[in-house]
Parts: sequence; structure tokens; C-alpha cells
Amino acid sequence: RSGLLSSPMRDRFGLHCHLELYSEKEILEILKRSSRILKIDITEEAAITLSSRCRGTPRIANRVLRRCRDVAQVRGNGIIDKITAEKTLEMLGIDSEGLDPMDRKILSVVIDKFNGGPVGINTLSAALNEEQNTIEEVYEPYLIQLGFIARTIRGRQVLPPAYKHLGYNYNEQ
Repeated sequence: RSGLLSSPMRDRFGLHCHLELYSEKEILEILKRSSRILKIDITEEAAITLSSRCRGTPRIANRVLRRCRDVAQVRGNGIIDKITAEKTLEMLGIDSEGLDPMDRKILSVVIDKFNGGPVGINTLSAALNEEQNTIEEVYEPYLIQLGFIARTIRGRQVLPPAYKHLGYNYNEQ
């Protein structure tokens, strides 16, 4: 959030860095390493499945891996295979694009209650009973990166790919 620093303060550091999300390949390696640390076997297929749904974020990948371990130990044979990974993702409500229930709720509320938008952040926050900052800083960045939502001058607007992903018909007005 370097934009919150004054220009003279930013210039003192001399080096401006920008963090990027991890690639699926990097997340795959993180998952394999973490599974060794957790002392749980994971198949290549399961690791690929998980890496594709973890938003390029190691913290999320490790959280999901721990839940997979729990499911594998309690309901499975102690090995995280593709079936166990998919079952765990289903239990967590994480879909094929890595969206969780709150992501889908945001999109559905904008579509159902506000005709796809645009809707202001204050109104959206009230409709979801969620803090504005949480929507803006936790949920929106990933939805924007996927091309599912746009921030416009008039407010948030759901884009055609989100309609398709959620199974809605997109009718351009």
C-alpha cells in the first residue's frame, strides 16, 4: 500500500517493489513441501487440484492442505488423493475458480438485488452485512483479477464471465 506513503517518504527507500501472486507451479511446490512438513502423503493429482484453487496464495494453500490432511486422516486412508482433495474443497465451498461462499455471495447479491450493478460500496456493504474494508481488501482483488467484477465510478458491476460461472443468463442492458 505504498500509495499511502508520502512521495518523499517513498523516495527514501530508493527501491520500489511490487508483490505478485504465486503461479500454480510455485503453489504446487509449496504444497509438496508443506505436506512433507505435515508428514502427510499427497498425490501429484491432488496437489495439482489444490494448487489451481488456492488463489496464488501460500497461506490459503496451506490452510486447505491442513483441512485435506484432516479429511484424509478421519475419513480416508491417510493419503491426500484427488478424491480427498475434491471432497475437502467441496466441504469448504471452494469451486473450480477458487471462489469461496462469500465470493459467490457478493456476486449473487449484486446480480440478484442490484441487477448486476453498478452498486456503491456502502450499499453493497449493507446488503452483505460486511465491512467495506473487508470487501475492498479481501474479496474484491481476486474477483477483479478473474474479471468477474469491475470497480466503476458509479460502483461495483458484475461482468459477463461471473454470470457464466454462476450459471446466470447475462442480458446486456
